[in-house]
Amino acid sequence: MKKLDFLSTLFVGIDVSSKSNVVCALDFQSNKLLQFSVPNNQPGAEEFVTKLISILEGSRFKTVVLALESTSFYGIHIANFLSSSSLLMPYNPYVYCLNPKMIANYRKSFIGLSKTDPLDAFVIADFARVGRINIEPWHGSQYLALQRLTRHRLHLVECITREKTYMVSNIFLKFSELSILKNEAHPFTSNHTATASAILTEMLSLEDLVSMPIEELVDFVCKTSKNRFTDPAKVADILRQAARNSYRLDKCLYEPLTISIASSFNCVSAYQTEIKIIDKAIEKAIKGLNPLEYQCLISIPGIGPVYASGILAEIGTISAFHSHEALAMYAGIVWKQNQSGDFRADDTKMSKAGNKFLRYYLIEAANSVRNNIPEYRDFYLKKYLEVKTHQHKRALALTSRKLIRLIFGLLAKNQLYSSKRVNQTE
Repeated sequence: MKKLDFLSTLFVGIDVSSKSNVVCALDFQSNKLLQFSVPNNQPGAEEFVTKLISILEGSRFKTVVLALESTSFYGIHIANFLSSSSLLMPYNPYVYCLNPKMIANYRKSFIGLSKTDPLDAFVIADFARVGRINIEPWHGSQYLALQRLTRHRLHLVECITREKTYMVSNIFLKFSELSILKNEAHPFTSNHTATASAILTEMLSLEDLVSMPIEELVDFVCKTSKNRFTDPAKVADILRQAARNSYRLDKCLYEPLTISIASSFNCVSAYQTEIKIIDKAIEKAIKGLNPLEYQCLISIPGIGPVYASGILAEIGTISAFHSHEALAMYAGIVWKQNQSGDFRADDTKMSKAGNKFLRYYLIEAANSVRNNIPEYRDFYLKKYLEVKTHQHKRALALTSRKLIRLIFGLLAKNQLYSSKRVNQTE
C-alpha cells in the first residue's frame, strides 16, 4: 500500500456481487462510519460516491482507500468508476482489487464471525485499515481493452484443448490402434493433422481403409498432406496395419462416430481461425500502449507480440512491482517452504495463488524462449534431469521463474535484450 497518514485516511470495504455493492467505511480506530448497500449499476455507483462525500466533506480525512475483492468481472465497473470519480479526486482515492484468498485467510483471525455481505465488507475494510495491502492501486481501464483480448485468447486455447481431449474417446472407438500409437510408430505428428482428419472423417469405416488398394491409399495420403511426407508409402503401410489391429465395431456405430469426430475437427478449426483474428486485434491494441516496455519484451528471442501483450496486459507497468520477487508472487510462480527442525522437504508445490492469466503467458513465453536462447535451453535441461517425476512441468516452471528476473530487469531499466548483458540484467 502507498505510504499514507493512516489517521487521516478513510478505509472503505466493498463486497461486490452481480446485483449490489455492500459498503463498510472505517476510520483508523476501527469505528464504523458508514454501512450501506447500493445496486451494482451507474445510479448505484453515483449514490455510493454521494454517501462517501457526505462524511468526507469537512472531516479530517485527506485520503480514501477503497478495497474490493477481485471476483470475476463484477467489480470492474465500480473500480473504474471510483478510481476516475471527479468528486473523489480531492481525497486522493486509492482503489485496490484484492486477492480473495488473502481476505479469506484474514477473516479466520475473527473467531466465530458470521458470513454475511455486511460483515464481508467490514473484513475487507479492516484488512485495508491494518495496512496489509501490498499491491499497486487500480490503474483504470488503460489496460482493460488489451486484457479482454489476451484473456479471450486464453479462453479459445482452453476450448481447443478441451475439444481435443473430448475427441480422444471417439477416435479410440473408431480407430483404436491409431489413438495409442506413439512417436515413430505413429504415422502422423498427432491425431489432429489434416491427414489424420481426412482418414478419420472421409473414410466411414476401417474396412474402407483396409480394402483400399495401396496405390490409392498412397495417393490419398499425398493429396491430404499436400506431399509433406518423405515416404508416403510407409505412412500408408502403418495406417493399414493399424486398421487391421484395431477393434471392429457394429456398422451402425461408424456413421455417428464419424459425424462426431468431424464436428470436433470443425470446432477446433473454428477456434483456430478465431485465435488468428484475436492475434491481429492484440497486435493492433498494443501498438499505442506503453511502447517502451513492449519493445523491451519483444526484443527477447521467443517472445512475440502475443506473449508480450499478454504479460503487459496483466502487469500494467513494471513500476507496480518493487522487485522480481514481487512480480513472481503476483503471478503465483513461487514455492512454499516445508521445513520443521532439521527436516526440509525437497518436493514443494508451486503456489499458483496469483494471477493465473499472467502465469499462463509467462510459462508459455518461457517455453518459447528456451527454444531460442541457448542459456535458457541449458537451464531447462539441467532442471529437467534433476528429478524423475514431473520433469517437464518442474523444469518449465523454474525456467519461467528465471525469465521473470530477466523481464523485470529489462523493464525496470528500459533496456532491450542483449545476450552479452543477460547476466548483468538478472
